[in-house]
Amino acid sequence: MNLTVKDVKMFVPAQDFKESLRFYQALGCQLNWLAEDNSLAILELAGCRFYLQDFYNKDLANNYMIHISVEDSRAWWEHASKVIADGNYKNVRLTKPKEEPYGAIVTFIWDPSGVLLHMAQFL
Repeated sequence: MNLTVKDVKMFVPAQDFKESLRFYQALGCQLNWLAEDNSLAILELAGCRFYLQDFYNKDLANNYMIHISVEDSRAWWEHASKVIADGNYKNVRLTKPKEEPYGAIVTFIWDPSGVLLHMAQFL
């Protein structure tokens, strides 16, 4: 019996699939695959992949979080600030980096659907 796990991917909800896809690509995610009907995509960031899906449930999206370990949370704040300024995204926002009690400096970024990204630099 072989129980080796080869991969784990999450399904991230998108209220406006095209806008969310554009946002994640602007943040630096690579588009690896897109369904012919534009309802599902595989995106990759730092070798980690996730599905972006054309599905939206407000309660799910507003409670969905992705924790991403980064080298420099402040650099991600600067990068995300430029992405937001250069794009036309509804509901996207971010916070300045802040030291959290669990030992990381974190920049919080909300995607167009309300999904919360934690860009965490561990101290």
